Amino acid sequence: MEKTSFDGLAGIIDCAIEQPETAPRGWALILHPHPLHGGARDNKIVTTIARACLQDGLVAVRPNFRGVGESQGQFDKAVGETHDMRELVRQFVQRYPEAAAGKWVLAGFSFGTSVAAQLYSIMEEERRNAAGAGSEAGQTGVQSDSGAHPVPDALILVGSAVERFKFRDIAVPEDTLLVHGEVDEVVPLTEAMDFARSHGLPLTIVPDGSHFFHGKLIMLRKLVQDRLLALWA
Repeated sequence: MEKTSFDGLAGIIDCAIEQPETAPRGWALILHPHPLHGGARDNKIVTTIARACLQDGLVAVRPNFRGVGESQGQFDKAVGETHDMRELVRQFVQRYPEAAAGKWVLAGFSFGTSVAAQLYSIMEEERRNAAGAGSEAGQTGVQSDSGAHPVPDALILVGSAVERFKFRDIAVPEDTLLVHGEVDEVVPLTEAMDFARSHGLPLTIVPDGSHFFHGKLIMLRKLVQDRLLALWA
């Protein structure tokens, strides 16, 4: 495991990066739960998702949000955190071109789902704007350089709390993996159902699963592994 840092809008983003045993065929950005309630990159849900990604040949990137570990800044209710992660993506692509050339996965747990969903939405908006700019440039014979990067190939949201920290419109792909515990004591299942319904997503429910998936981590890892297999289908 490599400990490194990226430059966020509020200062350093403290980050752990793990390399797969074989040549990487992509990368995964995995986001942790609420910073003010003990959330950090070493959370067991985050590391479970990271292990599944590593086994699938992806570089696993686990940052600490503002105010956690050595990351600078203060909690910003997902706004600053989302923009920090956009900066991290830009810098990762430049620093690790081999991994960035492959598939990439964006995942979040609890508070991290809100950051992940809004980061995806920002990047999808950038993609649409870049496509529009490219079309206009083609008509005028001018080359377009928007600086946009590819959107994630997969979005994984576990213990979704997206709406609790929403600051912009959300657009998520129809193949989003949305996983929730049946007896989640932090984010009620009905809240996850409402989010799934409003975005037309299927919801995978882990029977007897709590918010932290006590005793259900193997099942969670299998669900993530199955989603990753679809990347190569």
